[in-house]
Amino acid sequence: MAPVVTQPMKFLGLDLGWQSGASGLCQLVQDGSHLALVTLQHLMQLSDVLSWIDREIPVHDPMMAAVDAPTIIPNATGMRVPDRLVHRGYGRYHAGCYPANQGRPFAARLVAFGQALEARQLHHAPTLLPRQSGRYQIEVFPHPAMVNLFRLPRSLKYKKGRLADRRRELSRLRHLILTVLPELEPALPIAPTALPAIPETGRALKAVEDQLDSLICAYAAAHYWWWGEARNQVLGSQAEGYIVVP
Repeated sequence: MAPVVTQPMKFLGLDLGWQSGASGLCQLVQDGSHLALVTLQHLMQLSDVLSWIDREIPVHDPMMAAVDAPTIIPNATGMRVPDRLVHRGYGRYHAGCYPANQGRPFAARLVAFGQALEARQLHHAPTLLPRQSGRYQIEVFPHPAMVNLFRLPRSLKYKKGRLADRRRELSRLRHLILTVLPELEPALPIAPTALPAIPETGRALKAVEDQLDSLICAYAAAHYWWWGEARNQVLGSQAEGYIVVP
């Protein structure tokens, strides 16, 4: 039997700007077997993300932060174990991830961010009892999560290419969020007005892309917390780095 949760869990999706870009942030809150969208925004600095957490979520509230960025990077060169496993499992879906090692310019910044979450009592959870109240952080990657959650033949192509093509693919993601996530367990019903419209310009499009990616991260956290390893893959380990995929 799953443990009784006395206080609703909060799920943060953090689509981090790896080097100097802005970050998308989403907060979902558990309501029984459903989720509610509370926050969806775009923040300019990693320090803004940490300040938001400190300001909005009391230190003892149960929560899970799902970070789209490598916060555990043990390897000096080459590719981490979880990056290799994602390529092996999802490369054919065009959903491989960007490799990380300690020589990359973003490495120290992202590892420090993970340590800042640890200092806020958000502990890594490469293993997890389903529906266990606590404070956790995990690494996620939206593209394989979307492939599995939405049963896609390949990842959505809204990152690169012509603006018109990116807008079309991001519109597909928005539609899938609105139509598929309410039917899953835990269910995430969202009113269309709660999601940003798809913009006409590239810079504004990137901001919406970051926000929708953060929503997928937050849902991946809720799915992992709800089902544990029964319906999620954990690729890697805490020592090697790991990525959770629904």
